[in-house]
Amino acid sequence: MSSVHDAFAAARRHFGPVHLLINSAGQAASAKFADTDPTLWNAILGVNLTGTYLCAREALPDMLQLGFGRIVNIASVAGLRGAAYISAYCASKHAVIGLTRALALELATKNITVNAVCPGFTDTDIVKEAIANIRSKTGRSEEEALAALVATNPQRRLITPEEVANAALWLCKPGTESVTGQSIVVAGGEVV
Repeated sequence: MSSVHDAFAAARRHFGPVHLLINSAGQAASAKFADTDPTLWNAILGVNLTGTYLCAREALPDMLQLGFGRIVNIASVAGLRGAAYISAYCASKHAVIGLTRALALELATKNITVNAVCPGFTDTDIVKEAIANIRSKTGRSEEEALAALVATNPQRRLITPEEVANAALWLCKPGTESVTGQSIVVAGGEVV
């Protein structure tokens, strides 16, 4: 918690009060539920959910004082529908969406919006690790492992980090004042 406080204090010194917050930290691990021990469970929830909570809690006083704020939480399509072998990740992302909705309602009259962006498999280190994990457990080639991941995306491709960033930035722009409590899916039609 002190590292979050210190990071926000440094940001305030350089940029002034916080009025935009994009919570984009994420961690995933593949394991059967029966093999998901409390250490793994707490590590995933600690980064994905508690990190989001701590950062929002740190930024909120500035936003309330300014009478303006935008919070965008990067969740996942796994937080909308679930997926096998990633129970801790799914639970954490479902919880981020729940936190987003609750906070949006709490702040609806304060000119502060709170939304989630829910990407599908995105071309990031987490997906590279998933591909390596599929390869090691199944003996599939890298191309086969990638094909298995993108099979759920009707466009049959990974989402780019820029697409996720563009959705988050849009939610911070003028003209989105009434968009709050939403889960914006960036997944090539995977969740309709």
